[in-house]
Amino acid sequence: MEALCRFLADRERGEEAVSCYAVFISRLYEEAGGDLGAYILDRTLRDENPYIRAVGRGETPPSCMVRCAAEELRTLQMAAELTPEDLLEGLPGRAFLPGFTASPVALADGYRRRAEQIGRYGWGEYAGHAMFCLEQSRITPVRHPDGVRLEDLVGFRREKELLLENTRALLAGRPAANVLLTGDAGTGKSSTVKAVVNKLWTEGLRIVELRREQLRSLPAVLDELSDNPLKFILFIDDLTFRQGDEGYSALKAALEGSVSARSRNVAIYATSNRRHIVRETFSEREGDDVHRGETMQELVSLSERFGLHITFQRPDRGTYLEIVRRLASDRGIECLELEALAEQFALTRGARSPRAARQFVDSLACKKER
Repeated sequence: MEALCRFLADRERGEEAVSCYAVFISRLYEEAGGDLGAYILDRTLRDENPYIRAVGRGETPPSCMVRCAAEELRTLQMAAELTPEDLLEGLPGRAFLPGFTASPVALADGYRRRAEQIGRYGWGEYAGHAMFCLEQSRITPVRHPDGVRLEDLVGFRREKELLLENTRALLAGRPAANVLLTGDAGTGKSSTVKAVVNKLWTEGLRIVELRREQLRSLPAVLDELSDNPLKFILFIDDLTFRQGDEGYSALKAALEGSVSARSRNVAIYATSNRRHIVRETFSEREGDDVHRGETMQELVSLSERFGLHITFQRPDRGTYLEIVRRLASDRGIECLELEALAEQFALTRGARSPRAARQFVDSLACKKER
């Protein structure tokens, strides 16, 4: 839009105007495939501004703000209706200049519908992405999100239903528990969380992943999300602590006990291969702490602060082979000795697991491609 404004300002300057037009077209092709109407509609619906923030908080914006928004939408509508003929008229060499598409859009109606469903779409980057991470203390969209679906995850029906039920409660504004998913490695704990997000993100669910060393930023993240009309899962994968870790206190306060009220639009989901997520050595257990019992209770208290604990256990032989057959079928792999080879592969990995099944099928696919 800045390039378009510069072109309009220099439109009477001949060669300079042609150069400005070329910059505008280049950026329009890059950002929206050359469709000006679609580009303006997308940027308008995703814009974060005081008007849409007030609507998202459930407030009625003041009349002056409503009038301002309506006037800006009219101006943007005129810009969206510009055609190549409008812009190229009178320019030297217009026959050799590239054109663009001007899809018809109704900005005012689209913006009104978006405001009415702000709890499903949100604004800014949250309107176009489901998965986010924390980069340099900023919430940033994940560029290549995991597209795993619940239908892709064989077994663990009860575990998936528990997580879905809790997440739907969060979306509905009902009390939702913070969740700790524990169990054997490779059983699909983190994949289940991401699959739930992929299933429910069109209903207003987003996920923000934090690494353990980023937990000191947790209070700031919670403050930033508290006024957002969307619902968020703060996801911490493979969570373990050693005594004295910085993030321990921040997470403990966020789960329960902070002076700040808990936000109703955020729940914390964490995965761990350990039931007690604070590591303890034998030397620490035999230390000289006078009140050793209270210290031990402090170490296990973090796990107890999660309202819902879901355990994922390694699948039995039948479930493991079912996962293998399903993955092989999805990849178009046929093998007469599939089950025997899958069992042999699991033995080399030390146990049956969904991860081992996927690695086995990947190895078959690699041989097939050769």
